[in-house]
Amino acid sequence: MKRKSLPKLLYADATGNIFDHPHLTMAGMNGTEPVLPEDVELIPLPEDSRLFTIPHTPPVAWDTKKRTFVTVETVRDGRREQRVQAVSAFMAPGYVRTLLPACDYGKKKVHLPLWSYTAVGWDEERERFVVAASRVDGNENWLPKNYDDRKLDPLVRKLVAAFPDNRLLVQLARCAVDYHCFAAKNLFFRRWEAPIPTSPACNSRCLGCISLQPSDCCPSNHERIGFVPTPQEIVELMLPHLNEAPEPIVSYGQGCEGDPILQADTIAEATRRLKAATGRGTVNFNSNGSFPDRIALLCDAGMDSMRFSMNSVQEEFYNRYYRPVGYTFAAVKESVRLAKERGLFTMINYLVSPGLSDREDEVEELIRFIGETGVDMIQMRNLSIDPDFYNKRMGVTGKGIGMYRMLERVKKEFPRIQYGYFNRTKENFYPAGYEEGWPIRG
Repeated sequence: MKRKSLPKLLYADATGNIFDHPHLTMAGMNGTEPVLPEDVELIPLPEDSRLFTIPHTPPVAWDTKKRTFVTVETVRDGRREQRVQAVSAFMAPGYVRTLLPACDYGKKKVHLPLWSYTAVGWDEERERFVVAASRVDGNENWLPKNYDDRKLDPLVRKLVAAFPDNRLLVQLARCAVDYHCFAAKNLFFRRWEAPIPTSPACNSRCLGCISLQPSDCCPSNHERIGFVPTPQEIVELMLPHLNEAPEPIVSYGQGCEGDPILQADTIAEATRRLKAATGRGTVNFNSNGSFPDRIALLCDAGMDSMRFSMNSVQEEFYNRYYRPVGYTFAAVKESVRLAKERGLFTMINYLVSPGLSDREDEVEELIRFIGETGVDMIQMRNLSIDPDFYNKRMGVTGKGIGMYRMLERVKKEFPRIQYGYFNRTKENFYPAGYEEGWPIRG
């Protein structure tokens, strides 16, 4: 390691107060192994990020004197030893983590909620928090500072008054006000990307589903939509957004629902009406892509872009996480290929976790997948799930080659591939210089 000094270990006391350790060094975890972060993957903690504790779970640090990793169960405070717990970062959107928090997960007593957990330390020289991460998207529309709830309530009341019988609007008002969904808030702020939830049902049973969880797992972030909106309800809300909003996108498959592919007929009809009424804006479809024939129907209806979710491009790991009902990973792959063949801007919503996403065989299969499907963008999304639970369910042991090396290898093989975090307007599908568009500095 060539840096003047390594970042310090962060730990928390029982009440959540966070401290840096006087001599132990920050570690991270790739898969199930603790590692030292490399210079290239340490960046300042992004603005609008948050720090979490990992309850009842001691951190793992690097002891430079002993030249070994150590579990830190207690820290001396004056004359007494106090038990400590690990600290994690939840980063602002647009950044992909390269290391998980290093801690002794074997001592963890609770199932962690559905957040993404990132290794974090303290840079004593510059007096700032640092995380193991890389920026993959420069779009700042989604930063929390852009969502002032003090301005939201009158806008919600105004739109609900304008469309009192629209059930979809009632759903999105709840999403914006109760669940603080940024996409739903955009509808009322009349800007950027707005969601179109349509499906109460899903044919995946994702381990980290944010809208439906078994009682023995962890709380879901919100409740699913309980009805299928009509094409008229969709167009009534989304046509003004496309016509009036700056950088307008309307997206099916946004969080508070199952999978919209199960409502393909309704979505196709609504999309045809939107496209007949305006040429402005981007219509996007987020899905598991389980039925290629329905993807073809939606392409013909006038969709501009599609994003397909997966945690792995290997069927074994995909099935362990998505637990598909009545479809196969081969069908998903065919849907990606078909959407690109039909001329749509095509993306993977790649739910990544160090140790699986950067496995040698996963990286090689991802390179093959890109070559066979022609996908345009990989949205590097940090999978929100308890990392220990995920590693055990995926059968992860050992470590991968490193997330930064994974990104470098894929980009070297396919310079045209774009990394990102957010959906794009059609005017920005292929921005100038996109072949050199990573890493993003700053």
